[in-house]
Amino acid sequence: MPSLSPSPSPSSISLRIAVLGCGKIGSTFAFQLARAGNDVTVIARPMSARLQQLRRDNGIVTIKGERADVQIADTLDEQIPYDLIIVTVVDYQVDALLPALQRSAAKSIQFMFVSFDPERLRDAVGADRCSFGMPFVQAVLDKDGRLKPTISKSQKTIMSQQRWVDVFNTAGLPAAYEPNMPLWLRCHVPLCIGFESVSVAGELRGGGASWGEAFRVARGVKESFGLIRGLGYEIYPQSKARISNLPTFAVAFLLWMFSRVKSMRELLASGKNECRALIDEMLAAAPRAKPTVNVSRIQAIKPA
Repeated sequence: MPSLSPSPSPSSISLRIAVLGCGKIGSTFAFQLARAGNDVTVIARPMSARLQQLRRDNGIVTIKGERADVQIADTLDEQIPYDLIIVTVVDYQVDALLPALQRSAAKSIQFMFVSFDPERLRDAVGADRCSFGMPFVQAVLDKDGRLKPTISKSQKTIMSQQRWVDVFNTAGLPAAYEPNMPLWLRCHVPLCIGFESVSVAGELRGGGASWGEAFRVARGVKESFGLIRGLGYEIYPQSKARISNLPTFAVAFLLWMFSRVKSMRELLASGKNECRALIDEMLAAAPRAKPTVNVSRIQAIKPA
């Protein structure tokens, strides 16, 4: 009998992938996945500068002149049965996209951003094809739309499904499996808003937040963790649980020091709108908390 060749692993098969949101993170994912041999479509906002850049270059180009050939669109084709749609917009922008994602013939949809209510996303597209992730890559797009990615083996993007971890690792995007991704994302919100808020304050001062500003943000972060507990969730993972249990002055010191790192402060200050939207999401959930929380402390850290 002739010998049978082993079946290829899922990570070695060319997949049809759409990346919805082609900013710094989405462009990095699309570039690596396309260069690994996958059929990638990038979807940028209609009439946006980024869409024009992609069409001009007919793909994604790095500052080194490396190229990834991708298909370019300004809307999601709901009839295409993509193996995976990766959604890399921020949480407050996704609601406008959910109807199209619901109708999409895609087999899997992965939401790649922080959310205080990931269950609403799961319910919108169906638990059978929904997955979550948190990107841990850094990138810059220059004024001409050329990509400068920074991918470190020590910083792994985490995902809720092992099959996509394998696909990312094969594409040179270090990734790891996280079994409780929805809770991880929810518990990341207090830190996300804390670092973004203190970064905005530091940028306004031009050199770091004041101690009073850092302390105010720290109180809001602590109250946000209290809200999560009040809604019936544990703080997860242990690293975040330890931070949630620190004294307020210790959290304030961490934030105060962080705001003095110019590169990180500038990066996270750009998340002002995300910070505001996540705080609004928490405030909407606060009436359900038992015991009640001091919502004014959470409200107080919303960037102006």
